[in-house]
Amino acid sequence: MNIDAWLIHIPHLAVYLLVGVVVGIESLGIPIPGEIVLVSAALLSARAELNVAWEWIALSGVIGAVVGDSIGYALGRKFGHKLFDWLGKKFPRHFGEDHVAYAEHIFSKWGALAVYFGRWIAILRIFAGPLAGALRMPYPRFLFANVLGGITWAAGTTAAIYYLGQAAEVFLKRFSYIGLGVAVLAGIAIGLLLKRKMNSLVKAYAEKRRAEQDQPAN
Repeated sequence: MNIDAWLIHIPHLAVYLLVGVVVGIESLGIPIPGEIVLVSAALLSARAELNVAWEWIALSGVIGAVVGDSIGYALGRKFGHKLFDWLGKKFPRHFGEDHVAYAEHIFSKWGALAVYFGRWIAILRIFAGPLAGALRMPYPRFLFANVLGGITWAAGTTAAIYYLGQAAEVFLKRFSYIGLGVAVLAGIAIGLLLKRKMNSLVKAYAEKRRAEQDQPAN
């Protein structure tokens, strides 16, 4: 069975469930590639012969984002910074002391806006729910930013990828699995560049914080 035939036989419900579950787990605070799964599913929906509806992918992504963030918020509110100590042991590259300190700085400065815009940045996306809960952000305020961010991120990304895929079919006649692979690799490359930039910001903030701590008190 070739790749095209295999793609055609993927159960539609499995695609929607996979998107919702992966996005939800990432939003809960576990660093897995939710954005890559969302984009890949959106690219599948751009192929008419697969009959995968982009609207259902978008809805699955929104539900996963909102529910996952809400669970993460509840965990953060219940366990506070003990949760980050545990996550730091399990995922030191994502929940190290410097990453947590930088995320706290962003959330303390921007509040609910950090929840909304954090949806678009992978390293902040995994912090949004747990950190908002740990910092005791009022849940109605968190929920509003969470829902708005989930809708604009998941639905907006899915719709954009779908219509770009449709445009590609007009010019390429067929959006093959090779095109899918190239697009996914491009998405990974962009994600890695953003991650590298964010890590630079985290490092710079950590150095500034340590320098301030080392200054003698007047």
